Amino acid sequence: QVQLVESGGGLVQAGGSLRLSCVASGRTFSNYNMGWFRQAPEKERDFVATVSGGSIWNGGNTYYADSVKARFTISRDNAKNTVYLQMNSLKPKDTTVYYCAAGRRLSTRSYDYDYWGQGTQVTVPS
Repeated sequence: QVQLVESGGGLVQAGGSLRLSCVASGRTFSNYNMGWFRQAPEKERDFVATVSGGSIWNGGNTYYADSVKARFTISRDNAKNTVYLQMNSLKPKDTTVYYCAAGRRLSTRSYDYDYWGQGTQVTVPS
């Protein structure tokens, strides 16, 4: 079992930055691929970014949704069991709830992830 707890959401003006954190329980964090997704009310959960698990030699590969590429950066610190999402140049359309997820398969699809956090709200007023 892996438990995930997100933090770092809040209200920020357009063009500003936020850093989301997700702390995982368990001793096998480094083996999991970690992803960030976001979901607006009554909409599907959309892929944002993912970072692969594994060793220092073959882990740490990152992938991004086109909508956030060059603005968001995903990273992980296996010593702290934490994955981050640095969000820069935020736009009103980025407003929604953000979720972190852990899975054995590196994927952009939400159903490939096994564990989910409770979500953290990000609001960028227009």
